[in-house]
Amino acid sequence: MQRFNTLLRQPELIALNARNLQTQTAQKIWEAIAPDNLAKLSHVSSIENKRFTVFANNNAVAAKIKLLIPSLLIKLEKQEYEVTAIRVKVQVKSNPKPKLKSLKKLSPIAATHLQQLGQSLSGTALGDALIKLAKNAD
Repeated sequence: MQRFNTLLRQPELIALNARNLQTQTAQKIWEAIAPDNLAKLSHVSSIENKRFTVFANNNAVAAKIKLLIPSLLIKLEKQEYEVTAIRVKVQVKSNPKPKLKSLKKLSPIAATHLQQLGQSLSGTALGDALIKLAKNAD
């Protein structure tokens, strides 16, 4: 346990923890001033040099935030935060859409042929399966 505690006292981790706390604080401020729908589709990087940096998930959200910058700055001023500018960047999240499987249907002619083949093989497992497949094709 002592090794772990000495590891946590490393200057790099202390700096990283401080940066993390700054980002969490900035995110809470952003969630308080931004409209709910925009707050869900964006996140804040930091507040540096009196500038708020916001990352939007897409161009439409970024455009809407840019339109709201004057009112957002007023809200920040009312909450006594020293922010003079809001910088908006687009950071697209890559979520590949799953490919939908297309349903393939048998043509009426193929269904008829399967029906005939199934009848010629009636009484067998294959014949019964072909008849069932032909019925489901309709």
